[in-house]
Order: sequence, then structure tokens, then C-alpha cells
Amino acid sequence: MGMMKEFKEFAVRGNVIDMAVGIIIGVAFGKIVSSFVGDVIMPPIGVIVGGMDFSDLAITVKEAAGEMPAVEIGYGKLIQTIVDFIIIALAVFAAVKGINSLKSKEEQAPEAPPEPSAQEVLLTEIRDLLKDRR
Repeated sequence: MGMMKEFKEFAVRGNVIDMAVGIIIGVAFGKIVSSFVGDVIMPPIGVIVGGMDFSDLAITVKEAAGEMPAVEIGYGKLIQTIVDFIIIALAVFAAVKGINSLKSKEEQAPEAPPEPSAQEVLLTEIRDLLKDRR
């Protein structure tokens, strides 16, 4: 019973549930970003580079022989993945930046006033000493 109790405490801890919700939302957001990249961003890039789709680029190491398929190094898929990553990173950055700008200034911690300079500290001490002499 001890192990089940420990598991229950672990599973219902607030951080674990928050993390699970974050992962689920992240997966859903990933689908949106993937669709945005594949359906909106990549077609114009393909037109700019002459209709070429990066994922089709490959070097044939060995031609197909009989029932054996050709052996290819698909470097275009790597290029496509890198481009997708850069676009996804930019989209996530823009989303986080937008969300942060929506936060009200009330929620943000107020900045502490700057420390007084050494000269101001000395003048304050002199003032206090003069007040005490009266």
C-alpha cells in the first residue's frame, strides 16, 4: 500500500497536473504551428526557390536493383526540418512576446527605486546631524 500512496501523492501534485496540461496544449499548438509552416509559409518559399521542395532533395548512393529499392541520403529532409524548426522557433518567440505584452503592469513587480548615490547619503547624514543639534 505504501507505494500506491506515494504514487497517488505524486500524481495529484499540482505541478504534475500543470505539466500534463502544458504538454497537451503544447502538442495541440505544435499541430497548429506545423500546419502554418507546411501550408502557409513553405509554399511561398517553394515559389521563391523555383517550386523546389527541399524534402525531395537526395543523393542516390545505390540505384534500385530488382526488388531492392534505391539507397538514398535524404539531405533535403534535413534542410526542410531545419527550416521548419527556425520558423517554429520564430512563431513561438512571437507568441511568447505577444503574451508577455498583454500582461498588465499591475501584475509585474514594481521596480525598486534606485539606490541613492554616495553624495546623497552623505548629505542626508549631515542633514540628520544638523537636526539633532537643534
